[in-house]
Amino acid sequence: MSDWRPRLVALDVDGTLVTGRNEMSPAVRETVRGLRDQDIEVVIATGRSVPGVMDAADKLGFERGHAIGSNGSLVFTYRPTELLRAVTFDASEAVQSILDRMPDVLVAVEEVGVGYRVNRAFPSDELGGSITVQSVEELIGEPVTRVIIRSPEHSTEEFREVVADLGLTDTNYYIGYTAWLDIAPVGTSKASGLDFLCQHLGIAQSDVLAIGDGNNDIEMLSWAGRGVAMGQALDEVIAAADDVTGSIDDDGVVDVLRPYL
Repeated sequence: MSDWRPRLVALDVDGTLVTGRNEMSPAVRETVRGLRDQDIEVVIATGRSVPGVMDAADKLGFERGHAIGSNGSLVFTYRPTELLRAVTFDASEAVQSILDRMPDVLVAVEEVGVGYRVNRAFPSDELGGSITVQSVEELIGEPVTRVIIRSPEHSTEEFREVVADLGLTDTNYYIGYTAWLDIAPVGTSKASGLDFLCQHLGIAQSDVLAIGDGNNDIEMLSWAGRGVAMGQALDEVIAAADDVTGSIDDDGVVDVLRPYL
């Protein structure tokens, strides 16, 4: 693929563009910004909500662009924020089955463009935007774009075992590096969001480069014309990718993108 060049680059945020402290290195920032000078479409593709996307865009110094948010449930432009697609689902059954097994978990649902509604406070800095506290019944009383389940009292391994036993159906879900579960509408992923956006922009799937590190990047890395996993990614993420680059600590994104500048 030495002569191949992407027309669109889709970039995960956490673990790809920014560290666990939400810090972006100058090298990553300048390299990503340089893609636009080459007329390459740069798309933020993340599990974050709209405010979290805007935080990443600000770090990059992007005033305008396209983004995939909430693991593909949202496709939108910024700024101003204009929704191109929003996929919702009834999360009540999935949430109730989790609460039956883990009654003390924290639950959050996305308030599109604003922040989150939660049953109790999450650990600091884990959710972006405005936070409103409501009962679980209120949270799942209407269709939503995304649900987050957080269990600070469980280890990641314990949490994975419980979730695996739940047999969640009619949803698409992703387990994070901590005891964190993202639940999305069935069939919805960063890949489905990118597919919609590429059709909207008239860009072929084969012309897409995607880079990510998490379980929620697997579909995207498999779907893209070229998928690259970050060096610290789990084995199942690396298996879905065409290539592997350095870790977030080594600015792995820079090594992938520099040849296109």
